[in-house]
Amino acid sequence: MESWGNSTTVTEFVLMGLSRNPQVRAGLFVIFLVMYLIAVAGNGLIVVLIVVDSHLHTPMYFFLSNLSFIDVCYVTTSVPQMLAHCFTDRPTIPYGRCFGQMSIALFLAVAECLLLAIMAYDRFVAICKPLRYGLIMSRNMCIQLAVGLWTSSFLLTIVPFFSMQARLCGKNVVNHFKCELQAVLKLACSDTRASGISMLITSVFTLLFPFTFILVTYGRIGFAVLRIRSAQGRGKALSTCGSHLAVVGIFYGTALAMYLRPQAKSFTDREKVVAIFYGIVTPMLNPVIYSLRNRDVKGAL
Repeated sequence: MESWGNSTTVTEFVLMGLSRNPQVRAGLFVIFLVMYLIAVAGNGLIVVLIVVDSHLHTPMYFFLSNLSFIDVCYVTTSVPQMLAHCFTDRPTIPYGRCFGQMSIALFLAVAECLLLAIMAYDRFVAICKPLRYGLIMSRNMCIQLAVGLWTSSFLLTIVPFFSMQARLCGKNVVNHFKCELQAVLKLACSDTRASGISMLITSVFTLLFPFTFILVTYGRIGFAVLRIRSAQGRGKALSTCGSHLAVVGIFYGTALAMYLRPQAKSFTDREKVVAIFYGIVTPMLNPVIYSLRNRDVKGAL
């Protein structure tokens, strides 16, 4: 079997999108344009605030700026293309651009999964070991965690992605609004069970393990908060974790529902809706959640 066989019969993919009705597509264009602008402007503003405001030069906001940067890049990989396709009856994407979009989106998604786990650890140290927080989460440690985050994301996505075995024999209609790996794999005429198993194993390391780590970490944070005697102290501790938990719940809930389940033979409209949540809704909500619940960000604004 060829590795992502560059077949002469497949030079482009046809994306079915979310609807074939022109009026529905026009309405979706307005909705997704607003969501995209909110996501880019909100996350971009958070990055700028953290860079220019010295009060936000802390480990927590350093990782938050990484999260906002990832979200800006993630929505930009697919949403502008989706907006342009709203006015096209037969939206197509070249072969090379499709696989480039898939690999970049996977890389950024894995980076966000690992980053959310690192942010949970940061909150754990801040609440459970406050006297040693500055020593543990030093500048060098934050840089090392960031470098490890991006390196691990590359190794966990790009390398397995290009080692997947699949051969395309002519089918090129993708039941999605973007090049989603699972949707494209449905077009393969070769046996994709090995690729499916590889993707499942990678999902365990990039989704299940970080999510389990986050749950255990916040369980320990919960016990630590219960030992705080003052109601004001408990409220302050919970407020610093509430935003992160909200983001974790939305992102991991939809991503786990998409990737850690048995794969069907066809890609359904329900799966496209789930992809909208982790691909567009979550990046849009992240800056809103962090800015509305965070006094430091409000002060910087």
